[in-house]
Formats: sequence, structure tokens, C-alpha cells
Amino acid sequence: MKITSVKTVVVNARMRNWVFVKVETDVPGLFGWGEASMEWKTRAVVGCVEDFVPMIVGQDPTRVEHLYQIMLRHSFWRSEMGLIGMTAISGIEMALWDICGKSLNVPVYKLLGGRVRDRVRMYTHLGGGNTGSVYETFDAQQAIDLAQQSIACGYTAVKVVFVPYSEPLTNIPAVKKFGGLVRALRGAIGDSVDLMIDFHGRTSPAAAVYLLNEIEECRPYFCEEVVPPENIDALLTVKQKTIIPLATGERRSTRHGFREIIEKDAVHIIQPDLCHCGGLWEAKKIAAHAETHYMGVAPHNPLGPIANAAALHFALSTPNFLIQEDMLEDVPWRWDVVKSQLQTQDGYWLPCEAPGLGIEVDEAAAAKHPFEQEIMQTLDTTGPDGAVLDW
Repeated sequence: MKITSVKTVVVNARMRNWVFVKVETDVPGLFGWGEASMEWKTRAVVGCVEDFVPMIVGQDPTRVEHLYQIMLRHSFWRSEMGLIGMTAISGIEMALWDICGKSLNVPVYKLLGGRVRDRVRMYTHLGGGNTGSVYETFDAQQAIDLAQQSIACGYTAVKVVFVPYSEPLTNIPAVKKFGGLVRALRGAIGDSVDLMIDFHGRTSPAAAVYLLNEIEECRPYFCEEVVPPENIDALLTVKQKTIIPLATGERRSTRHGFREIIEKDAVHIIQPDLCHCGGLWEAKKIAAHAETHYMGVAPHNPLGPIANAAALHFALSTPNFLIQEDMLEDVPWRWDVVKSQLQTQDGYWLPCEAPGLGIEVDEAAAAKHPFEQEIMQTLDTTGPDGAVLDW
């Protein structure tokens, strides 16, 4: 069996463009699908996938690790190609696993070590509506309404972004507003539903500690990206000053990119994104390293339906998996474009026994939603003096 071609199918889903990767073989009817979606870098990722094609066409698609090593190491600029390059590799790698599963007539999770759990706990992201300046007034009721709708659908955990766009220090009104929003939401959903707070990398260590102290009584399940991702020591500084569990990792790739976080015990939970970190097998390696430090894994996933399917197989086969972010209702035609046997029940995904990843792309339906520039959420992310802030 040989790889004959690799192509991308781009589908605009309003907030982002999904980049689906199709790897075709010389076996009639045997091909695999992966996902390489990356917000606002669609053109670059598509181009990067094309750059990898000469490296792998003609190769055996079942040699997944071998092909990963070719794409990573023969690129030479492996660290410099960063998340764009690793996103392209991730999409191809997922498609290779899909081919492997289909060729053996087994679901991918059985190739990743087999099932270690019977179902996969999910949480959904409520957003937060906080666009505009750092002093914008937020409305807790919107988040409460969304949370109650999610709970009615069976979810037992939800996440919000209530953290204001932050300057190096956060003033008292902003801190009190943040605390009031979190307390209102906690009061509405009660203690039986886990609540996560996404800081979105907006805060400095001092501001993060200030905000975390304000909500300690609400006992968040975890707080995510409490500082920007570049400085691990800054993250460790925050961890040493709070009892709230911390999580990070969505903007890092490969086991090498997670090494310092794990070895310094800088967080309690790592959050690799399967579409960015190098794919399923690399995520398994990252999780295994984290397991030696008693860290849980809660993969990041705000992306498309193939990413959902890949996340299910990872979660089913990973012992220290904790909970999975899902994205099931971003556009109403999501499951018209990708056909799936994915089933949810009471806030959990159930195992899928279909071969491969258990998905197929309807390319005719996908063609109805061609590439468009995504909605840019960052254009008005400014402080009171007009300076650019992390969004």
C-alpha cells in the first residue's frame, strides 16, 4: 500500500475555517481524513500541508511513526516551523491513523492501546461575551442561561471566559466585576456542576494571583492559561500562590514543547490540542510524560468535527485523561459536512466501533461552505489608552 496524494478541503465555519486533510492510497476506496484547523492561519497551514506532500507520497501510510519522523526531522527547521508546521503534520498524522484503522477494520482507539474507560466526560465552553475594552460591562445572566441549557443536555461541567482584557496590573473594579460574575454563575449552577475559568493568557502573574484569590471560594475545577504561554517560570510563580488547579498547553506542540512544563510541575493539568501538538501519537507521548508527574490531561478542542472524533479515540485510550472540551454546535450544518457515528449521552461521548476515526467527509456538502476570512475577534482588543492587549 502506498500514499498516492494528499489534499486539503477548507470549510468556513464562521469563527474559523476547518482544514480537512485527505490522504489517498493506491488501494481503491481506501483513504483517510484528518484535521489541521488553525484560526487565522488557514492559508499558511494549507501551504504547509502541500510542502509535506513530496516527503510522503509513495510511502506506506501504515508507518505512522516513520512518516511523522520524516515530516518533522527532514524539515530541518523543525522548531522554527512552530505551530503552523505542527498543525499540518497533525492533520496528516490523523489521516494516517484513519487509514490504518480502516485497513484493519478496527477503530483507531484499539490501535492506541485499547479502551481504558467506557465513556468520555465532556464539557462545553459558554464563552463570556467579553469583547471590546477592558472596562466593558459583562452580563452574568447570559452565561447562566447557557450553563443551564448545557446542564439540561446532560453536561456536568462548563467553562467560561470572564477574565477582562488585562493590563500588567488589574484594578479593583475589574477584579470585583470578575469575582461577582464567577460567584453568580457558581450560585446558579450549584456545586454539583464543575466550573472552569479560561484566563486566555490575558494576565500577568501578579494580576492572575489577584484574580484567582478573588474566586478561590468558588472552587473552580481548574483555571486555564492564567499567564501567556511563553514563560513557564511565570506560570510556576502563580501555581505556588493559589490552591486552585491550573491548566495550560493549547498553544504548545510536541513532547519537547511540554517538557519544561511537566518537569517543573508548573500545572496540574496539561491541554494539548490534537490538531496542533503533532497528532494522536505525539499526544499519547505527552500524556505519558505527564502521567509520571501525576498530571491529568484535558485536551483543548474548539475545532471541527474530525477533531472531535480524534479526541474521542485519544480519550478512550489514555489513562490520565480527565475531561474533554467539545465543540458540537458552532454551525447548524456541522454534521452535514462530516458524517459520524459519534454519540453523546448525559454529558459523555460513547465509544464508536466504526473502523478508523469513524467519520467521512461529504465533499459536496463541504463545497457549499468555501474559505472565507474568519471573524476577527481581536480588532478591538484595547485598553483605555488604546494600547493592544492580549485577547
